[in-house]
Amino acid sequence: MVIITQTGRSVLRGLSPIFTIYRHMNIHSLLALAGMAGPIVLGATDMSTALTTPTYNLIRDSISSLALTPLGWVQTIGFLAIGLLIEIFTAGLLFNIRRARLFRLGIALLVIFGFALLLIGAFRTDALGAARTIEGRIHGLAATTAFWIFPVAILVISPSLRNDPDWRGLFRYTIVAGILAVVLVMVVGALPDSLSWFGLLERLLVLNMIAWVEVAAFKLLLLSLKRGRPSGHAMHQGDSEFFPFLP
Repeated sequence: MVIITQTGRSVLRGLSPIFTIYRHMNIHSLLALAGMAGPIVLGATDMSTALTTPTYNLIRDSISSLALTPLGWVQTIGFLAIGLLIEIFTAGLLFNIRRARLFRLGIALLVIFGFALLLIGAFRTDALGAARTIEGRIHGLAATTAFWIFPVAILVISPSLRNDPDWRGLFRYTIVAGILAVVLVMVVGALPDSLSWFGLLERLLVLNMIAWVEVAAFKLLLLSLKRGRPSGHAMHQGDSEFFPFLP
């Protein structure tokens, strides 16, 4: 009986961080979790589809060409999911960052970025060397829009990050991510799709974008949990041990 009791206490102790997070969660936490889930879903669908398609080469082939494989519907779900989740996450940024000049424009550009990702998923690319179709043209336009509008959006938002004490730590990373995105877009745009390492460069471009979303979403989650704690209330016993980032 003593052993069972000790085991139960160990289990509850292990679950304590989860209970602590749940106590502090609010609507802004859910918006942050949407942003964190988007990159994970896209990464999972991309890798699972690519690794289970024998003829597909992660280094050579473009991400969009996965939609033309037998498991292409999985990749389509990934883009639709991240597009929708980024739209939700953007609302979290809108309500949680102290606004500087052009902040609303940056948010609007992020909304367009999310919509472009939805279009990438909804419309398939044309096969390499095949005749151009309307669907393929829409896909290409959506991809170009997403790749170019993302760095502009985060660079426009960056002054607001710098002026907000809660977000200032992301300012330099945002500048670096924005500049890197511009460079990668220019490089990828100048290379032919048939290049033997086109897929690798395109994945680096996408990775840079979704990494910023993941980092910003995690920051929003921490802030929402901090603000979700009732003002003037002491932390529950054990919070400081299992949840050290809450002051």
